[in-house]
Amino acid sequence: MARTPHSGGGGEHGGEGDRRRGRGRDRGGENRQDRSDGDELKDKLVTINRVAKVVKGGRRFSFAALVVVGDQKGRVGWGAGKAREVPEAIRKATEQAKRTMIRVPMREGRTLHHDVIGEFGAGRVILRAAPAGTGIIAGGPMRAIFETLGMGDVVAKCLGSANPHNMIKATFAALTRSTSPRVVAARRGKKVSDLLGPRKDQAAPEAPAVEAANV
Repeated sequence: MARTPHSGGGGEHGGEGDRRRGRGRDRGGENRQDRSDGDELKDKLVTINRVAKVVKGGRRFSFAALVVVGDQKGRVGWGAGKAREVPEAIRKATEQAKRTMIRVPMREGRTLHHDVIGEFGAGRVILRAAPAGTGIIAGGPMRAIFETLGMGDVVAKCLGSANPHNMIKATFAALTRSTSPRVVAARRGKKVSDLLGPRKDQAAPEAPAVEAANV
């Protein structure tokens, strides 16, 4: 005859709901881990800034993180995240970086095809192609971009603001403007050989014949 109290039933439902929510969070964590392992992305923390907000009870601290993510095969992205805790800010920045990745054409998989200048606000950077063995000659945020991008030979210089956000955005503006000879040839309706000329190994055998003719 006695009925179970409403609060008891609510507790059972509440427990079941908590278990459901708990399973949902676990599934989300597993999915994020699988995506990270499948993509084989490398992330680098460029900078983290602590900001204090003065309120009636004192000061509240929050953190802003700037992260660069790349697959070291020509794709790279950047993201910024804010949160009360450092790990959460880094997680937000990493997720944003994965959503905004771009593909950069590289010559021989190690350097740029041509020199390029990028600007954003007060930030101004210049990126130069370099011969094999040069390495990454860049500092701060730009080095993190090239390492996650997988570029092995490049010379970069910051000519404007040294703010990490401006440097990152100016570098990505430069990388976005970088093109390959194949894309330029397709846009102009020509062949790559028409733009670059004959290869050195093909032009070398013709030199002795020309000299013999002149003699």
